[in-house]
Amino acid sequence: MNHPRTGDRVVELFNSIDFITKSQFREILKSGRLSRNGRPPITCIIADGIMCFTIDVAKEFQLPTILFRPFSASCFWALFCVPKLIDAAELPLKGDYNMDKLVSNVPGMEGFLRRRDLPSFCRANDLSDSKLQHVVSETHRAASGYGLILNTFEELEEFSLTHVRTKFQNVYTIGPIHASLKTKTTLQMRSSSVLEEEDSKCMAWLDDQALKSVVYVSFGNMAVLDALQLMEFWHGLVNSGKPFLLVIPGNLISGQLKVPRFHFEGTKQRGKAVNWAPQEEVLAHPAIGGFLTHSGWNSTLESICEGVPMICWPFYADQQVNSRLVGEVWKIGLDMKDTCDRVIVEKMVKELMDVRREEFVESANQMATLARKSVSRGGASYCNLNRLIEDIKSMNRVKQCFAVGIEVFDTESSTA
Repeated sequence: MNHPRTGDRVVELFNSIDFITKSQFREILKSGRLSRNGRPPITCIIADGIMCFTIDVAKEFQLPTILFRPFSASCFWALFCVPKLIDAAELPLKGDYNMDKLVSNVPGMEGFLRRRDLPSFCRANDLSDSKLQHVVSETHRAASGYGLILNTFEELEEFSLTHVRTKFQNVYTIGPIHASLKTKTTLQMRSSSVLEEEDSKCMAWLDDQALKSVVYVSFGNMAVLDALQLMEFWHGLVNSGKPFLLVIPGNLISGQLKVPRFHFEGTKQRGKAVNWAPQEEVLAHPAIGGFLTHSGWNSTLESICEGVPMICWPFYADQQVNSRLVGEVWKIGLDMKDTCDRVIVEKMVKELMDVRREEFVESANQMATLARKSVSRGGASYCNLNRLIEDIKSMNRVKQCFAVGIEVFDTESSTA
C-alpha cells in the first residue's frame, strides 16, 4: 500500500505483478470464490494494461479480457512503435543526440513528435532496461485480448487512434472518464474530514481572487522534486506577479533538504500553499486562469474539460508525450519539459496569463466544448461506453448459453 510506485522503484511493482499476482489471480478464479453468496458467474475480466497476464489466465477459464490503459492513446501508440524505432536506429538515445529531432517511425505523429517527447521509458541508454522492456512487452501483449479501453475521445487523438485500431479489434474510447461519470450518474464522491478542511481553505481563498487571475500548480501524487527544484518554481511564480495556488503533498520533496518556511510565509498575499486540493473543483473555479502541471493524463483531461490552458512540466512515463500534444498539437498551453529555472517559469506564466492569453483561452474553450459533446448523449464517448456495456452483457448471455449447453450435454451423457 505504501510503495512509492515511481522512479526506479516502479520495477519492483512490475516484478511483483509478474511473479506473485499472476498465481494468486489464477487461484482466485479456480476457487470460484468470486461467484459465491448469490453473485453471478464471472463472464469478463477488465484489467489494467500492465497486467496482461490476466489474458493468459482468463483464457484457461474461457473468459475474455478487456484491458484498460490510463495513458493517452498517443503514448500507447508510441510505445507500440518502439520495436520500429529500434529497427530504424532511432532508439536507444545515446551520446549527444539532438533531442529536438523529429521521430520518423511513429505513424501519425511524424510531424510533431521529437526524441525528447517520447515516453520517459524510451530514454534508457540500454535496450535491455527492465522498465522499457516491460512496458513495451505489455503494450504488444494487449493485442491478444478481446478489447482495449482508452480514457480519451475521438476528436482529441484521432491521429493516433486511427493507427491503434489497425492492431486492436475492439477499441473503446470512453473519455474523459471523469466527465462521463458525471453524465451517467449523480453519485458524488466526498473526501475525508481532514481533506475537507484543506478543501474549504483553498476554495475560500480562490473566492477572494479576481476572475481568471490565479495559476493553479500541482505535480500530482507521483512526481518527486528536490527542494531546489521546488524553490525554482516558487521564485518563478512569485516573480511573475500572478497569484497562485500551490499543492505540496508530503511525498513531493525528495531528500533531507527542507524548504525554509519564510519563503512561504513572506508571500502569503500573493500565493497559497496547501497539502491537498480538490483538483476538479479548483480547475472549475472562475478564478483559475492557468494550470502548471506535470502533464499526467488525468490532470490533462480535467484541465481540458474545464477549458484551462496549461504550462507542462512532465515528470515521467506518458507525460512527455502529453505535454507535447498540449503545446504543439492542441495549442492549449506551453511545454516546459527538461528545464527547471525560475526565469523560464516566470516567462511562461506571463506568456500564458498575459501575452498569449486570448489565443490559449480560445483554443482551450473549443477543446472543452468537444470534450463535453463527446460524453453527452449521442456523442462518440457516450455511444462507445454504451457499446462496451452491451458487449459485456452479450458475453454474459453467451456464457449462460455455454453453461446450459454443458449441462444438457452432461444430462444426455449420463442418460445414455
